Amino acid sequence: MLPDYTISAVRRHAARTLISTQRVRVCTGKTKIRNRSTILTRNCYHGGKDFDCCNEEFFMNVPNTLTIFRVFFAVITFILIGLHRYDFALLFFLLAVATDFLDGWWARHFKQITVFGRVMDPFADKFLICGVFTCLLTIPELTFDRGGYPYWLMLQAWMVVVILGRELLVTSLRAFVEAAGGDFSAKWIGKWKMALQCIAVAACLLYLAGGAEWNIVNDRGTELMVQQFYRPDVAAQTKTVLAYGLDYVMGTRLWRKYIFFAMLVSLWMTIGITLLSGLDYCINAARMLRKQHERRLEKMPNRGT
Repeated sequence: MLPDYTISAVRRHAARTLISTQRVRVCTGKTKIRNRSTILTRNCYHGGKDFDCCNEEFFMNVPNTLTIFRVFFAVITFILIGLHRYDFALLFFLLAVATDFLDGWWARHFKQITVFGRVMDPFADKFLICGVFTCLLTIPELTFDRGGYPYWLMLQAWMVVVILGRELLVTSLRAFVEAAGGDFSAKWIGKWKMALQCIAVAACLLYLAGGAEWNIVNDRGTELMVQQFYRPDVAAQTKTVLAYGLDYVMGTRLWRKYIFFAMLVSLWMTIGITLLSGLDYCINAARMLRKQHERRLEKMPNRGT
């Protein structure tokens, strides 16, 4: 009869071998087995979905690097908004949005999806959007209008609360559902929500870069913005590099008026799709949890028999 420690060692060895065999069975592509329990691979499919099994060697791949850069660009955007350099803030914000598109495309196309990316990518998106809207809320030119329009049409605190609340709610639901074994991947409405939020932020920054003025008056044939016409002391605030460039390219300052109305429309569309997206995720989470509960009840033994 073998000693107890020998039997325990054999059992541990058999368990490790079984885990390795199962991982090889569900993973296809270029695989490499190390210590019989760790699989390193670039091209790997897990459970029918792109997944990078224990990818330690390629942790800092291109998608993860782009995600980290997005966080870095977001911080720079926050700082530039605080310094009232809205033209450069818009530039870095667009760079951050570009990394959001590129890292997802690269990860799917080259099969470089990792656990770090699945966690960090949504965090970087929420950090960027929630942070930018919070910074924009501190700018008076966005919270009230001097042109005779109702102030509630502009960016309001409750709008930012809706955006923050939706992101926190979806994050909590995703953690709860996936912990229970469900799939809570992003929906198409979530992607549209992200796109509209980026458009709204870009319109707000462009509106601020143009001097936060929507009305144009003619003074002896010369186009002047209202605040320049009545308050020459604030005229220097409108002289940004981006404003000069657009004035020169378009040959008029009326683009500020179009940006003002585009900003209002995009803000309200963002709030609408944010509410719909949150409601859609809540309904899907409730359905998944109900199905999981029904499956657990079916697996339970019937005590009446």
